[in-house]
Amino acid sequence: MLSVSYSEVERDLKACCDRAVEAGETLRVTLGGEKDVVILSFDKYARMTKAARNADYLAMIDRGIEQLASGRGQPHDLIEVEEDE
Repeated sequence: MLSVSYSEVERDLKACCDRAVEAGETLRVTLGGEKDVVILSFDKYARMTKAARNADYLAMIDRGIEQLASGRGQPHDLIEVEEDE
């Protein structure tokens, strides 16, 4: 991750965006005493959010398996449904 100052981004936002998109770099923009922000390509952002959603889903499955293993599951009968013609 590359750190850049807010004034550098202000001077040349296009160059900073090009670094994020074309070079695949993640830029940390320091705001001087305030919270920092991050610039990254949309593709990288999409991959990160997908990985987070997948991790949440896998954790939910793991919790379900633990519940079944500890005897907290409930059996259900399968119901046959006729399709409409």
